[in-house]
Amino acid sequence: MTTEQGDGRDLGRSLKLLWGDRIRPPRGRPPTLSLGRIVAAAVEVADELGETEGLEALSMRHIATRLGVGTMTLYRYVPGKSELLDLMLDHVIDVPEPEQDERLGWREILTADAHHLWRLCMDHPWYPFVDQSRPLLGPNAMRGLDRFLGRLRPTGVDDRTLLMLISVQNDYVEGVARRYVNERRAEHRTGVSNEEFWAAQAPTLEDALRSGDFPVMADLAANTFDFSYEQLFEFGLNRLHDGFASVFDTRGG
Repeated sequence: MTTEQGDGRDLGRSLKLLWGDRIRPPRGRPPTLSLGRIVAAAVEVADELGETEGLEALSMRHIATRLGVGTMTLYRYVPGKSELLDLMLDHVIDVPEPEQDERLGWREILTADAHHLWRLCMDHPWYPFVDQSRPLLGPNAMRGLDRFLGRLRPTGVDDRTLLMLISVQNDYVEGVARRYVNERRAEHRTGVSNEEFWAAQAPTLEDALRSGDFPVMADLAANTFDFSYEQLFEFGLNRLHDGFASVFDTRGG
């Protein structure tokens, strides 16, 4: 399940908050909060919920409790959860300075970015569940995309194709991350480990295999299902880049 992010928010207010219109409350006592503190607290709470209930359980009340203030105090800084989520997404991106090495080819550049996104999804397990089909680009997102495209442009691939390649890679990384996090959530929710889950099915599946109705499955190698999500991620990423080679290599990148 993904969290919708788009039609319900105040786009104008989100953009102003993302790009520097962080207005102090105009009346009353001097504020004890800042928008930055609120966003950081929201990320902390979302990270904790991300391993169990998911982002759907995040509320303004949760964040206010973490900060030790009343819930209504938060609304003096941000209109609501949807706009706050825009700020959270840009906050966690935190784009690192790229390694300045002209010898790096497109595979190394794309691989480094994929690993960065994977770590982001593992550190913030709510991140891959946000529907970003209509994203708002904040300063961190723009900075990251600007650097990334700048490093790939020397390959000679046109900008439109580069952006499509980046989108395909991001969708792949976040897709595998969602599946991995969902498995961890299931373990926490049910108290049943992944090993116990499959062990419970073993007697039934073994009877089915002995029936002769599934000859290929019965003949599978013993280690067929013996791989981790990290191994699955690396395998798929390499195959994805093998496909990308047909684009880059024809342009001499």
